[in-house]
Amino acid sequence: MKSAVIQMVSQDDVLANLQRAHSLLEQAAADGARLAVLPENFAAMGRHDAAAIGRAEALGQGPILPWLKRAARDLKLWVVAGTLPLPPVASPEAKAHACSLLVDEQGEIVARYDKLHLFDVDVADNRGRYRESDDYAPGARVVVADTPVGKLGLSVCYDLRFPELYSALREAGAELISAPAAFTAVTGAAHWEVLIRARAIETQCYVLAAAQGGTHPGGRQTHGQAAIVDPWGRIVAEQARGEGVLLAARDIDEQASIRARMPVTSHRRFFSQDALRPAFTVE
Repeated sequence: MKSAVIQMVSQDDVLANLQRAHSLLEQAAADGARLAVLPENFAAMGRHDAAAIGRAEALGQGPILPWLKRAARDLKLWVVAGTLPLPPVASPEAKAHACSLLVDEQGEIVARYDKLHLFDVDVADNRGRYRESDDYAPGARVVVADTPVGKLGLSVCYDLRFPELYSALREAGAELISAPAAFTAVTGAAHWEVLIRARAIETQCYVLAAAQGGTHPGGRQTHGQAAIVDPWGRIVAEQARGEGVLLAARDIDEQASIRARMPVTSHRRFFSQDALRPAFTVE
C-alpha cells in the first residue's frame, strides 16, 4: 500500500490552489497511492481572512470542503487535507482551528485534528513575526485513525518541535504520522530534516511530511523538502522545492522488526516531580 506526500507552492487564490491540488492528487492516485497528504494551508496561503473562510466552510457556503470530498471520492483516494481554517463543529461563529481532516475514498470525513501548538514566534526573515494565535485557537486532542495504509496519527508543522505529542501518537497505536507543514525558509533550513527524522526514529513510525516549498504572497519563503521518512529515520523520498508528488510503500515486516529489536515503548520510563528534582546542588 503506497502513501503519497505532496508539495505545493500555494498562493492566495483558493480556486487556483484547489485546481493545482487536484492535479497533484490525480498524479498520486495514478501512481498507485491509497492515501495522500496535502501540505499546511494548501488551499489558501497568505490570506488574512481565515475567520471568514472558516465560517463559510462551516456553514456549507465555501468551496473547499465540497471540493475535498469530491476529489477523494472521484479519485478513490484517502486524503489528509493539510490544514484549513475551521471553527468547532458546534460553534461556527467561534475562532477557527488550524484543522487537518482525514477524508476516506467515499468522500467522508473520518477524523479531524485541530493543531495543538500554534506558531507564535519571531523569525529572522522578511516577515519577522508570526502569531498564529491571532487567527486560530489551539486544539485539545490527540488523533489516530485507521486507514488502508495503517493506523495514522495526525500532526501539523510546529507540532514537530514537541516530541511528547508523537510519543502519545505512538502510544495510541500510530504506525504512520502525517505532518503537513509550511516551515519558513529560515527555520526549515535549520531544523526541518532533523525534526522529521527524529520524530520517525523515536516513534518507529513512517513520517509523511508534506510541505510548502517556494515563494508566496508578500514575499514569504517556505523551506520545502517534503519527505517520507521510514521508522529507522531514513529519508526514502524527498523534494527540495516546487511542486511534487512523493510515493513510498510501507514495509510492514521491516517496521515490525525494528520495533521488536528495539522495543523503546516498553523501555520508556515516566518520572514524578520528585524524581526530577536534582539529587544534589552545586553552590
